[in-house]
Amino acid sequence: MLNFRNIALRRGVRVLFAHSSFTIHKGQKVGFTGANGAGKSSFFALVKNELHLDEGDFSMPPGLEIAHVAQESAATTRSAIDYVIDGDRQLRRLQQQLLAAEQADDGLHQAELHAALDTIGGYTAQARASRLMNGLGFSAEQENNPVNSFSGGWRMRLNLAQALMCRSDVLLLDEPTNHLDLDAVIWLQDWLCKYPGTLLLISHDRDFLDSITDHIVHIEQGKAEIYTGNYSAFERMRAEKLAQQQSSYLKQQREIAHMQSFVDRFKAQATKARQAQSRIKALERMELIAMAHVDSPFDFSFPKPEKMPNPLLTLDKVDIGYGQSCVIKQAGLSISPGDRIGLLGPNGAGKSSLIKVLAGDMPPLSGTRNEAEALKIGYFAQHQLEQLRVDESPLWHLQQLDKQATEKDLRNFLGGFDFRGDKVMEAVKPFSGGEKARLVLALLVYQNPNLLLLDEPTNHLDLEMRHALSVALQDYEGAIVVVSHDRHLLRSVTDQLLLVSGGKVQPFDGDLDDYRIWLTEQKKGEEKVAVDSAQTVSRKDQRKLDAERRQKHKPLFDALKKAEIAVEKYHNEQRQLEHQLADPAIYAESAKESLKQLMERKIKVDKALDDAEAAWMEAEEKIEAAK
Repeated sequence: MLNFRNIALRRGVRVLFAHSSFTIHKGQKVGFTGANGAGKSSFFALVKNELHLDEGDFSMPPGLEIAHVAQESAATTRSAIDYVIDGDRQLRRLQQQLLAAEQADDGLHQAELHAALDTIGGYTAQARASRLMNGLGFSAEQENNPVNSFSGGWRMRLNLAQALMCRSDVLLLDEPTNHLDLDAVIWLQDWLCKYPGTLLLISHDRDFLDSITDHIVHIEQGKAEIYTGNYSAFERMRAEKLAQQQSSYLKQQREIAHMQSFVDRFKAQATKARQAQSRIKALERMELIAMAHVDSPFDFSFPKPEKMPNPLLTLDKVDIGYGQSCVIKQAGLSISPGDRIGLLGPNGAGKSSLIKVLAGDMPPLSGTRNEAEALKIGYFAQHQLEQLRVDESPLWHLQQLDKQATEKDLRNFLGGFDFRGDKVMEAVKPFSGGEKARLVLALLVYQNPNLLLLDEPTNHLDLEMRHALSVALQDYEGAIVVVSHDRHLLRSVTDQLLLVSGGKVQPFDGDLDDYRIWLTEQKKGEEKVAVDSAQTVSRKDQRKLDAERRQKHKPLFDALKKAEIAVEKYHNEQRQLEHQLADPAIYAESAKESLKQLMERKIKVDKALDDAEAAWMEAEEKIEAAK
């Protein structure tokens, strides 16, 4: 239980929050929301004992194991899987104590430590770490690669896996989805739903918050308040509160009218039943959501494109890849005005490469890319944040696009992206990732494109900016192609889904819930196969096929049975050895040789058990894949 009584926290002279009291009970999953800079990360620092309260009292039970994601990772040559296992601090402590006991030739203490390792599942730690890494997108081959061989984004995934590896009582996660793709986000969501401890989660992904949290702590106007329910429930309660404020009423009504007109227009145009229904449900919630965002600092829209040729861009029999490596073969795609396409697919399947080819940033290996004469692309990708001139201001960046515009007009435009007052004249260098992303989006909107190519546009953006972007994209009249792990954005702005997988780009017949099912089947090694409904298989043929399948898979089942027998054998022998080592008589001076032989045998059996368990898991995985 975490108790906060009348707490206040300041940064310099600024009060982050004050006069705030609430309790977080054991096992609760609490989402933290609020504008950037409101104090969410400072709250986490308070729980980690890195910051101290200015007023009030914070208490929690002694001895709680608190896990959090390290913001930096050492450029170590240590293997990735060992780095992840380091997250299990209790395991590492026991291993160090065991090493010391072995060096001191303290057999009794060694026996006790082996028993403790067995109790905490220390002998299956490698398998547990491997499952975590696999869920976060690492291949089996990458497990033994050194940490310093991974890029910054993948190192952050390793840090996340390390935090999940810890058998924690309290888990603190600050924007854990920022460096993940949609597949990893869905896996992490499922993992966190099963997490037995107390979870404190900062996230700007509303679907992620909705699926996991049962309470929301919202920080605004210098106060932290707790709401019961998930993020949608919080929005409803906050909307009711704001609706009572007369000053907000008119803005609410304008936004609700805008949302409703879009819902009505989409219903009239909807053709794809499954995706249409999914999107209509999302849009019908927008009226409610609008009320909870009336005090948003963001207010912008895309102007109507000057020209709208049809088609805007086509790909014909295009192969996409790098050097000799081809990730997508014979892709064909035609993009017309009004198209709203979401790209789905596993990590590494080629979604970002496809976007780069569409943008003209990367040539296809073969085939043709044809663009209309009046095509005007607005391309957003994370690397563009690094291409900003860090010594120049937001106003300067905008002036480079339009030398004739007045400073007043440019300031007004930047104000819609919450660059106001002196902020428009400040150098970009100290800006946060969210501020840089907002500036890149502002530059993109100002150029009035007729085709938007968006590769993870919501990374670093807070909930208010994500909402404003969704609203602006709904009213955009050009074409959109988007890759995003933010499912709310995909549901709100796309009506056509393409699956990039297995070297192909093809329509996905379903919605995001169907995609989640597809992902689950892929994880189990099952592939969807289109079956001709007219083709039937007789019972005799089916029995023959089953017999052939059993015969084909017999070596796999034999290997599994052999591994199971070995695990049972070595497990029994390990218990017998531990029982013998627990006998005080074995530590007598006269039994010194027997103790030495016993310990040597124990080390061999432990190693053999580890190998047998690894073989057993490998055999199970192969059988699952074969199914």
